[in-house]
Amino acid sequence: MRLAWGGILLLIACPPGAFSSGTQDSELNVNTRYTVETVLIRGDGWNTNLASDRGDQRISAGLRRQLSALIGDKLNPALLDDLAGKLRRELRARSVIHRVLRGTSPEFVQVLFEIKRRPTNYDVSVPKFAYTSAEGFSGEIDATATIAGHHGFTLGLISDGDDEVERYSGVVARYEDNQLGTDRIRAQFQFASYHELWNPATTTALAASPVSGDVSGLYRTRQDIEPAVTFVLAKPLTFTIGAGFEQFQDASLPSQTEAANAFTSALAYQKEFEDAEAEQTINADYDLRAATRLLSSDYAYMRHHWMFHYVWTHGKQSLSESLIAGMLIGHAPLFERFVLGNSTMLRGWDKYEIDPLGGNRVIHNSVDYRYGWFQGFYDSGTVWDSGQPKVLRHSVGAGIHEGPVFLAVAIPVRTGRVDPVFMVSMNY
Repeated sequence: MRLAWGGILLLIACPPGAFSSGTQDSELNVNTRYTVETVLIRGDGWNTNLASDRGDQRISAGLRRQLSALIGDKLNPALLDDLAGKLRRELRARSVIHRVLRGTSPEFVQVLFEIKRRPTNYDVSVPKFAYTSAEGFSGEIDATATIAGHHGFTLGLISDGDDEVERYSGVVARYEDNQLGTDRIRAQFQFASYHELWNPATTTALAASPVSGDVSGLYRTRQDIEPAVTFVLAKPLTFTIGAGFEQFQDASLPSQTEAANAFTSALAYQKEFEDAEAEQTINADYDLRAATRLLSSDYAYMRHHWMFHYVWTHGKQSLSESLIAGMLIGHAPLFERFVLGNSTMLRGWDKYEIDPLGGNRVIHNSVDYRYGWFQGFYDSGTVWDSGQPKVLRHSVGAGIHEGPVFLAVAIPVRTGRVDPVFMVSMNY
């Protein structure tokens, strides 16, 4: 009888499941004593080792930092579940499964995340949206269908009065294959059709300085076909080669068309450096567009463009430096000429006040500082034609930068008056 009462008291003190949970807890404790050696991510046709491939751009910098933080710490199964969910949402994957593999040393393990893509994925994005009180709105909206993880079909609508001498509006259709047999080769084919709208300052300047050796006439419409292939030479270095076939309709003679057909190439470098205190990012590229009679082009020219961008980030603050230079040699259409005074370069200036026809030379530098949501900037640059005097201009500004949204006031630096320009932009 005494034994029976003892059994009843034992059941009351230890509810059902208490005995089995002891086994699970011991298993969990065994797992958590291992140290994570590296984090591996495996997708359809691509692999990333976060201990060495820190520049992989398939994953955002923020999530990559969270995943890399696992390395060197004790294994945390609950955290792996959370990061798997974030990977699935960011990559729009069908599922993400994590596994723990044996490490190269005792007491170390490797964490593997396996990505399973959806057969077809649809996405709508706004790669650019900008407004300045001087130039008005510019923007693009794209709808993309991704098939089998690496075939992308995009249809976009665009109206841009920001990047070139003219405002161009129309449609863009693009096909991309991010894995042409291997993840080191990518292919792209793009078709675009635009209608042009010219600022009165440009038409007046062109009438005063008619079509000559460097400046072409106005055109009403423009079509562009651009095939290209990109080779990953090393993880931070890529080389792109292709061609651009541009045809445009003369504004005064609609029946007459001209062509600017060119070979294109680009060399791009992107690298991220991280340590315990700060993160640094370097982006640099060189683009060349060479129009030639060999491609039945009515224009012959060479357009060189250099870009360098450096970002230092520490906690809530970041400092960035951008340098852009360009040189155009030969007789080229107006859309190839360089402009300053828009939403990204010499912010606050009006590009039509600086040069309504653009220039064949450009140099621009920008320094931006951010702390939390606050951002301040200083721009300087000059655009000119070869043989003409250079005028260096400056601008300063400040605003609120939260996520992709930037609201700012930019002020051109000049004597006599202050003309603030209000800006709104979203860059994804």
